[in-house]
Formats: sequence, structure tokens, C-alpha cells
Amino acid sequence: MAKTTVALVGLGAIGVGAHLPALRRHPDVDLTGLVDVDAARRDHAAALVSGGVPTFASLDDLPAVDAVVVATPPWVTPVLARRALERGSHVLVEKPVATSVAEATRILDLPRELLDRLQVGLTYRHDPAIAQLKTWVEQGRLGSGPLLVRAHIYDEVRDESDATHLALIGATLEHGSPALHEGSHVFDWLSHVLGAEGRLEDSWAVRTAPGLAAPNLVGGRLLHPNGTQVLVEFGWFTAALPPCELTFVGDAATVRLDGRTFDLTITDHDGEDTVRFEGERVPRSFDRQLDAFVRSVRAGSRRLTPSWDDGLRALAASEALDRRVRETPATVDGGRWER
Repeated sequence: MAKTTVALVGLGAIGVGAHLPALRRHPDVDLTGLVDVDAARRDHAAALVSGGVPTFASLDDLPAVDAVVVATPPWVTPVLARRALERGSHVLVEKPVATSVAEATRILDLPRELLDRLQVGLTYRHDPAIAQLKTWVEQGRLGSGPLLVRAHIYDEVRDESDATHLALIGATLEHGSPALHEGSHVFDWLSHVLGAEGRLEDSWAVRTAPGLAAPNLVGGRLLHPNGTQVLVEFGWFTAALPPCELTFVGDAATVRLDGRTFDLTITDHDGEDTVRFEGERVPRSFDRQLDAFVRSVRAGSRRLTPSWDDGLRALAASEALDRRVRETPATVDGGRWER
């Protein structure tokens, strides 16, 4: 069987740093195009693949391909995803799928048979650590009653010497707090592992510098149907960051997921045990995500997973918290981030 022809659209940090290596590693992928409006990014990506893959400034210039990976900011992603679907390609799209559910559904107002050809990049759902955690919860390893879950998601340290990153995060905050940009992964993990959606009960926000367009430290409390309480906390853009981790506390055991490595440490009355998985978290998860996508495309699957509906649910939860925290008076207030 011939290889699956795939093009990568969006050659920024996530595209070049995670999707491009995964595409180059996959044995059944023929990488046939690199697309970005920025010439410097095109040249950089072409150099990484030794110039063997043609580059294009527009998706419209790309020859027909079996599949497209869209790794662009959420404020431009829906337009590109729609264009790729209408061209007949299957699409793997970075999360969040848009900056709001309204924007996503307005632009991607397409027949169900087209939307079912789209896989949402909720990348870490594919990781074996998430699968193991889900199994432990379902088997009652943590206990039979409600849980307390604490999700502390910290990323994007502020480095004053990195002007490019300062500008990128400043611009990203103009489109929403870290809850919007990081939340899709976390809320998808929670609903997937716990087996149900949570209801947002309350929230808080802190803006640690007066020039930020949105609060950069935000959080909230969710209540799940069985009484499980979830405390979520998202943090960006401080000079130093606390640990990134999720903790699940039950009557019989406590599990900690290390957000950097995805090592799982379970502690119960017998002691402590740490489960480590082969390979590094990021390449492992992106490889598994791409493999699921390619296998579905090659098998002619009628619906890809995580689906468009999964992506919308995760975005809706993120958007609800983002809206709530942006309406919350922050500890430090001010204008827009000046770049």
C-alpha cells in the first residue's frame, strides 16, 4: 500500500518542534509539503528536512494530498481546517480548534461527513500514562467514592532575553488567558479519565504584571456528577514556574502525574510505586497521535478520534473558565502587553 501523503501547515514552534519530527519518523507518511505565510519559517523548516520537501506560502498552492496537519494559532486555525477539508483531505488540527465555540462552529459550518474527517490534536490523550490513570480510576484503585483532583498546569516561563517568545506570548494573551490556550488538553484529560464532564463552580485570577492583556495566573473549581471536585490552576509568564502536575486523591490511594515526564506515582497503604513509560513524553505522544491519525486515514474510518465534538467540548470548558476569569478583578491590573 502506498504511503499517505501529508502536508504540514504552520511552521511555528509546535509545528517544527513536534509535528514535523513526528511526520518524518512515521514509516507510512510521505511528507509532501510545508506551508506557512512567513518566508523565514518556510526556509527554516526546509533546511531541517534538507530541502527535500517543497514549501508553499498558501494552502491554495499545495497539490492534492491525503491529509493535512494544521499547527497554527487558534485564531486562524478554523479557516485553514475548513479549506483543507473542502479540498478533500483528512485533517489533524492543533488544539484549541478556535478561540471560541461560536467562532469554531461559524467557520467550520460543514456537513457531518466532512467534520468526521477531522481529528482534534488533544495529543496527550494518546499517552499511555493517561490510559493507565483512567484504568486505575475505573478499577477503583483510588477508592470507590468521589476524588479530589488538583491540576497545576504551568508553562511558558518569561525570559527577558528572548524577545521573540515575549512577543509571542504577549500576542497570545490578547486572545485569552492560559485557561483558554492550555485548557483543552486538561479538560479533555479530566472528562476522559473521570468519565464525565465537570461543571464550573467558581474561579479566580491574578495578573502579575500591569502590561498583560489577560490574567496570567488563573484557576477554578469544577464539580463532577459523582461528587468529585477538581481544582484547576493555569500559570504562564513568570520568571520562575512551580511544578506542573496533576494529583488525584482518593480514599484508597493518591496518584501524581508529573506534567513534564508523565511519570505516574501511586501511593497507598502498601507504599509508593512510580510507573515510567518508554521514551520522552512529547515525541512519544505526538508519534502515537500521528499513528492513530494515519491508521484511521488509511483504513477509511468514517469518524476520527478525538473527534470534532471532543474538541468542541474541551474548548467549551476552556472558554467558560477563560470568560469567568477575565471578568474577575485581577490582583494586578493594567493595559495591554507592550511588545
